[in-house]
Amino acid sequence: MAVTSLLRARWARSEVAGRRPEPVTVTVARVVRPHRRQAFERWAAEVLAVAATYPGNLGGTLLKPGPGSSEYHLVYRFRDDAALAAWERSAQRRDALERMQEMIDEERYARVAGLDSFFTRPAAPGPRWRSTVLTIGAVFLITSTLQVLVMPHLAGWAWPVRLLLSACVVVVLLGYVVMPTLTRLFAGWLHPRAD
Repeated sequence: MAVTSLLRARWARSEVAGRRPEPVTVTVARVVRPHRRQAFERWAAEVLAVAATYPGNLGGTLLKPGPGSSEYHLVYRFRDDAALAAWERSAQRRDALERMQEMIDEERYARVAGLDSFFTRPAAPGPRWRSTVLTIGAVFLITSTLQVLVMPHLAGWAWPVRLLLSACVVVVLLGYVVMPTLTRLFAGWLHPRAD
């Protein structure tokens, strides 16, 4: 009985407005004045480095504009709304935003949470075949590990149950663990510079 109460209390604490906290991805598009591009890139690198020190930061990147464009996309991801809010209310971010205002002409902010961020294409995507190759590699890694380490122990289970378990594990790991990590590690390859 005490264990059940403890689990219920933990579940209730982890829910926010009737749902469990989810990772949050923010994309800020900024049209940078042509003569300020190098200064803006230095500014963005500094801001991402500072943001990386905040609890709950899951990574970030700067997507540079293609030919004929001055629109940069700063993308960062946090563990949940509370971690994102702590960063967005910080004095360091406020000071950085003040320094950046004279470098830009236009700014747009977009935010997505949970698995929506996995299925939302970035504003300036790289070649689609690269993200496809990375996704296939991630699915192969997860399913191979399941087949070798887990499925032999579940041989007595009905095949539809094993298949359902496999699908659930693949989707959860893909959306919350493997793809966020791989997209951060392979950011330069997924979104090559168009210099």
